[in-house]
Amino acid sequence: MRVLLVGINYAPDLIGVAKYNAELCESLAAEGHEVKVITAPPYYPAWKIPPAFKSSYFRSREIGGVQVTRTPIYVPGHPSGAKRLVHHASFALTSAAPVLFQALSWRPDIMIAVAPSLMSAAFVSFVARRVGAKSWLHVQDFEVDAAFDLGLLRNPNLRKWMLKAEAAILRSFDHVSTISQAMVERLRIKGLGPDKTAEVRNWIDTSAICPGSRMTRYRQDLKLGESDIVALYSGTMSNKQGLELVIEAAIGLEKSQPHIHFILAGEGPHKTRLEQLATGHRNIHFLGLQPVDSFNQLMATADFHLIPQKAEAADLVLPSKLGAIFASARPVIAMAEEGTGLAAEVTDAGIVIPPGDSAALELAICQLSGAPALCEHFGAEGRRRAVDRWDRRTIVHRWSEAMAGQGNAIGQQNPGLKGAADDIVVPVDDAVRSRGIPSPLV
Repeated sequence: MRVLLVGINYAPDLIGVAKYNAELCESLAAEGHEVKVITAPPYYPAWKIPPAFKSSYFRSREIGGVQVTRTPIYVPGHPSGAKRLVHHASFALTSAAPVLFQALSWRPDIMIAVAPSLMSAAFVSFVARRVGAKSWLHVQDFEVDAAFDLGLLRNPNLRKWMLKAEAAILRSFDHVSTISQAMVERLRIKGLGPDKTAEVRNWIDTSAICPGSRMTRYRQDLKLGESDIVALYSGTMSNKQGLELVIEAAIGLEKSQPHIHFILAGEGPHKTRLEQLATGHRNIHFLGLQPVDSFNQLMATADFHLIPQKAEAADLVLPSKLGAIFASARPVIAMAEEGTGLAAEVTDAGIVIPPGDSAALELAICQLSGAPALCEHFGAEGRRRAVDRWDRRTIVHRWSEAMAGQGNAIGQQNPGLKGAADDIVVPVDDAVRSRGIPSPLV
């Protein structure tokens, strides 16, 4: 097939949607498809474009067998709700010309848009209809719901208008997928039928992320011994994670449980504020983005992982870091309401506590800190789930089949689209496999 993907995030950004866009495209190219990408320059999570990319707008470059074209974009240094709207609008405008050019001159078989951003997605479906290509929207994040539920935008009339626009965009695509079953249900609430929707998980390379010794160089660098307990958060440090709850729990446990240490690894707009809150507390450690080849060590450093989350973010997104946590055979403490997709994923592989409750977080940390057998049980179950449900090669291959129309109908709960493991073994060349899993993940 000829596949054209349009998305605001792509490699070399190390985290979040960029990772999955790049790995999807490189895996499709490794299977023999022709793949082109129209994207923005890297900017996330620092919200700053590296100087080297400012002179390469509208120039195509091959990366991992994929032709990548970058367009100029407005990147706010301090992203507010209004500035984020302008940010996404700028990509929608600048990407329109190369999308149209590639659609008319190259004639792709399928055009994929990735949300965020819905603004650019609208033009993708419009052009696809006119050149006879299939259109596919993949929703990584319900950005309209998140913007208002998390307080980034507040005008109720604007919300009503944006939800109507979102519904029109969703209906305009031939197929719409998203990353968890709870998010598929939200698509159906928004008016899409089962014949048009599918779950396509964010995958993990279970050979790159695997169980390892907890006594890593990270413990050596931080002067932590075998008797010290490490609770790790790895990912973006932004508003919706609620990381101040981790800081509160760490401060609350500092005197009574001095052997419990908290590591927060990553970058994001809230990191400076979190560092200020943690000033003077020796049980809280911050790390930046870690190299790809160190990520498995970082994950192994933890005795357990933390997924804090605000209640308002429930089922707006399934944290992609969950697959890596499971693959590392470590338990997880996740903040989630019962009945949400995240709670269903974590149950029996970790502890689920109410979102926004730092006292419950302290209790859960103390429970796992004193129960190594329980940690081992949870970790083993998580590893089994990672292999069964999150394997990269199986998911990408089945998605490729569905796009080519070779698999089952999209609305028939195709197990491949749901990420279930089976007997299919897909060869992936060494160049693709060597990308590993960038750290940290959103």
